[in-house]
Amino acid sequence: MIREIAVDLGTANTNVAVRAGGPVVRVPSVVALEERTGAILAVGDGAWAMLARQGGGVTCIRPFERGSITDFDLTERLLAGAFERAGVRRFLRPRALIAVSSTIGLIERRAVREAAVSAGVRAAELIDVTTSSAIGAGLPIERPGGSCIVHVGGGTTEAAIVSLGGVVSTATAPVGGFDLDAAVRTFLQEAYGVIVGERAAEELKIAAASAHEEDDGAYAEVSGRDLESGAPKAVRVSSPQLRQAIHEPLGQIIDVVRAVLTEAPPDLAHDVIEGSIVLAGGGALLRGLARRVHEETGVPARVCERPAEVATLGAMRAFEAFGRLRDQGILGGA
Repeated sequence: MIREIAVDLGTANTNVAVRAGGPVVRVPSVVALEERTGAILAVGDGAWAMLARQGGGVTCIRPFERGSITDFDLTERLLAGAFERAGVRRFLRPRALIAVSSTIGLIERRAVREAAVSAGVRAAELIDVTTSSAIGAGLPIERPGGSCIVHVGGGTTEAAIVSLGGVVSTATAPVGGFDLDAAVRTFLQEAYGVIVGERAAEELKIAAASAHEEDDGAYAEVSGRDLESGAPKAVRVSSPQLRQAIHEPLGQIIDVVRAVLTEAPPDLAHDVIEGSIVLAGGGALLRGLARRVHEETGVPARVCERPAEVATLGAMRAFEAFGRLRDQGILGGA
């Protein structure tokens, strides 16, 4: 019987776990609507598959972008679909712990909790995605020493120094994996006159993009529409080309890491230097990112295990110390 669920409500995907260390159900944070009537056609995977059909009477919406709810009703439908995929039934009414961006305000936090309750949970508490990622990555957040966690999401990058159960310094920027995808799309249009969709750009990034020259060497082919003729066109692109294409948003991600290190108290900054920066989130899977962070900051960096799922796993693990973490103010919401 499912009594507790952990959720990572992200711009790119909504992840749900129903037991510690178990599988994480990933549902694309997309809802497909019929343009004329506004009727919901699909949620999650079905809507993701319809992205390529946008403009043909179908529009795809992300109801939760860069940490903020853009449409309450669609967020509720998205969560309900994700809960159902994870095997959560409304009559069970479990309680939920939801990882959200630290940037959202009290009104948005209240909206997330209300959407979750409307979607079928009994009650919902919130935890910042950096804290849940740190817990999921096994960082000793309740000890005196400092640990650095960087969560690179679809729309936001957040970094935090955590110590004694709290966040000592933090830095965020509205930049993430989607901005890397957008840079790839711009490059293809300007360099080759090819227009590709969101899905194709992401697949190309995953296949061949890198953050550091030592991780170059891959090539990938992408198909799109020729800007001039409108005919289908395929081009072959290399890792160095894509690394140059994503240079600007990648630099903004690195700036977030620099900022959190600069703001940290000297003793805790020393702890981080003696240890390592831990990278989490789906964006951490970019080839060579840890190497690039190390080169730019001078601090060793590593990607945690299961980076795209670690915030969900951390939220589930937080249930084990729910009362203590709530008393410390680590769990909360409006």
